[in-house]
Amino acid sequence: MKKTDSSVPATPSVQVLERMFSLIDVLASREEAISLKEISERTGLHPSTTHRILNDLATGRFVDRPESGYYRLGMRLLELGNLVKARLSVRDAALGPMRELHRLIQQPVNLSVRQGDEIVYIERSYSERSGMQVVRAIGGRAPLHLTSVGKLFLAADDVQRVRAYATRTGLAGHTRNSITELPVLERELSRVRQYSTARDNEELELGVRCMAAGIYDDQQKLVAGLSISSPADRLDEGWLAKLESTAREISASLGHQPPAAA
Repeated sequence: MKKTDSSVPATPSVQVLERMFSLIDVLASREEAISLKEISERTGLHPSTTHRILNDLATGRFVDRPESGYYRLGMRLLELGNLVKARLSVRDAALGPMRELHRLIQQPVNLSVRQGDEIVYIERSYSERSGMQVVRAIGGRAPLHLTSVGKLFLAADDVQRVRAYATRTGLAGHTRNSITELPVLERELSRVRQYSTARDNEELELGVRCMAAGIYDDQQKLVAGLSISSPADRLDEGWLAKLESTAREISASLGHQPPAAA
């Protein structure tokens, strides 16, 4: 007789995740630290299993141990929560202005954020009338040095961080136009800092050019990039002012105030 799904034991990896989530739920139920004994009782896990998983979570800063035998939620969860909150608020603030910019130029408008050595596309406004296919879906990723928004984030880094990025990634290229040498990238980033905008000249996809402007929060931090994608032969320099204006509008809604002129 064939076993039902409920009779099939969970795989070890799934079981560990389920136990981890149950521990986090218990810790989240109280503001103060909770003893190992109580956590074990409330989750139904053996104390040794509870102790092992909590120690693993503590190593990753998901759990803190304020005193021996007691645990509470860690700062890493707060950091991740703030990161998600920032992305969601940026997306919410950007949606309306993005749609209006797309209405004006009839080309895809992209919202991207940095995640490690890549950018992630989190929103896009486009239509079939743009005359080009969307080459990166929402949730898609691309290397920083091959994209206009990625260059904004690299330009916000210091020299050492940029060189460390180049070492980690090897500056791999996607097209014949890709920047694959550090001195060339550093000159490009110098121009980005000078003009506060960035370009992708068919460096990620042949036949596609992009321009980007940064979105900043109330702490003057670059939190996202707004870009326009276009067929290479149709990119209009007149769009740049509209792009910058839209990025400033979104930044202002996040509480950003441009530094006072000297």
